[in-house]
Amino acid sequence: MKKFFLIDDDSIFVFLTKKIMQVVNLSTDITVFEDANVALSKLETLSDDPDALPDVIFVDLNMPAMDGWGFLTKYLLLEPLMRKKISIYIVSSSISPSELERSKSIPVVTDFLTKPLSRNKFVEIFGTA
Repeated sequence: MKKFFLIDDDSIFVFLTKKIMQVVNLSTDITVFEDANVALSKLETLSDDPDALPDVIFVDLNMPAMDGWGFLTKYLLLEPLMRKKISIYIVSSSISPSELERSKSIPVVTDFLTKPLSRNKFVEIFGTA
């Protein structure tokens, strides 16, 4: 079972993500964080336990307290401590070319995804159950 951290304060997107994964029957353990700081603390706590670390992280760019860019900046410092390679996807309702270009300059970012996500995209990322 894949482990998945969803860092997003948009309750509708969180609900739809869970629903799509259920409908597509993806075998995934989802942990939701509305606060990127809390997610970073959890990652730091789990950093030496590869079985407990997520396989995939979705991080929204627009969040209060710490936005997705702030999360990625701090994750870059934490990443060398991780005992597992984690696929990180930026998820955003923005289609700003500058944000897309900026995401490409961050080595830990796997891809930039625009909300809403299709069922096929979830299957592509998480595989089938």
